[in-house]
Amino acid sequence: MDENFEQRKKGPGFGTGILVGVLSTLAAAVILVAVSAGLFINTVKKNTEESKQTVSQQNPGGTATEEDGSEASADEMLINGDLLTQISMIDSYLKQYFLYDVDKEALREGMLQGMLWALDDPYSQYFNKEELASFNDTTEGEYVGIGAAVTQERSNGIVRISKPYEGTPSAEAGLLPGDVIVSVDGTEVTGMDLTQVVSLIKGEEGTSVMLHIYRESEEDYLDIEVTRRKVELPTVTGKMLEGKVGYIEVASFDGVTAKQFISTYEDLKAKGMKSVVVDMRNNGGGLVDIVEEMLDYLLPEGTIFYVKDKTGTKSMEYVSDADAALDIPMVVLVNGNTASAAEVFSGNIREFGMGTVVGTTTYGKGVMQRLFYTNSEQTAAVKLTVADYYIHSDKNVNGTGIVPDVEVELDEEAAKMVEIPVEKDNQLQKALEILNGVK
Repeated sequence: MDENFEQRKKGPGFGTGILVGVLSTLAAAVILVAVSAGLFINTVKKNTEESKQTVSQQNPGGTATEEDGSEASADEMLINGDLLTQISMIDSYLKQYFLYDVDKEALREGMLQGMLWALDDPYSQYFNKEELASFNDTTEGEYVGIGAAVTQERSNGIVRISKPYEGTPSAEAGLLPGDVIVSVDGTEVTGMDLTQVVSLIKGEEGTSVMLHIYRESEEDYLDIEVTRRKVELPTVTGKMLEGKVGYIEVASFDGVTAKQFISTYEDLKAKGMKSVVVDMRNNGGGLVDIVEEMLDYLLPEGTIFYVKDKTGTKSMEYVSDADAALDIPMVVLVNGNTASAAEVFSGNIREFGMGTVVGTTTYGKGVMQRLFYTNSEQTAAVKLTVADYYIHSDKNVNGTGIVPDVEVELDEEAAKMVEIPVEKDNQLQKALEILNGVK
């Protein structure tokens, strides 16, 4: 391991790295994985000067000076004299002719959101003050919300409940996995950015939110009222199954997840664990530093992760050391909501030859985002896709996901349960069959 390793681990040139999919935890009411799946925040660096967007000097009708000192024609610049003139004219028309009152702040935010929307990238988005606070809240471990995870389908923008957590307001109100959220307090949400959907559902403790739900088994739509409250969701839970098979479920990759995972793993080993199932189903991702710490603990020496930016420059390389705690058979359970950081975990376990992947093809998010503040107060920001990421064996999963070694679709009955009993979880049963065969 060379002396530059520590520097490379810090990710020079990136600062903030976000690997999140379209899975979002409503306890936190912010994207955890996914704007449908992903690796979460890689130590958000609150450095105003680094994150602040530099506005190039404008010279309408002539040239514009870029950050590197080169010159570009006005036609090549995004913000040019013609665009500013059009915006001014529209503003004038609104003042003179628009029938209704104008919410100027909403218009300004709409313009900023529109810039990101026009990129046609599901992971790049604008955060206003409330959305940014919600996004940052996710790493703190305790949230006010309804205690459910949601996903958004890439093809049609439909938002679904993927997992109502047991003992939370969502489960107590009767929400089920697979429920489609049609509207939130009367606002239709299909096609809306998932962060915005989550912001609508989030609110103050003790207040209620009305969800208009489509459930395939019901003839009529359902209106389900859920009361928000403070929810604490452990990111890691573990137990011993029959035959000394350890079972560890990882819900997301938050700041405490690595410590919880290692503690759970070592506790089960101390109790005689002979093999282990790690459940990454419905895990939308999280902090890249955290998944790296977990994999470094488990795996032998080798490259876990690196990124390439738009110029092809390689950076943010994470390398595990030679000490590998994983010395027993492992199966990792995945599904279509397994995204980003969870794909980094699952993919590396297989690519290192240290375990078997069981379930259905994962979400397929192989790109990383970075957060840039857009004002000096750091109360607004944009999240932009800045790099492709690669795991061991130089593998990128973007758009393809991880195809399991053993494909097993979860039984229809089990898929509708909030908590699936071990005996009814056919994907887990397949994992146990495999482990019983290799012991």
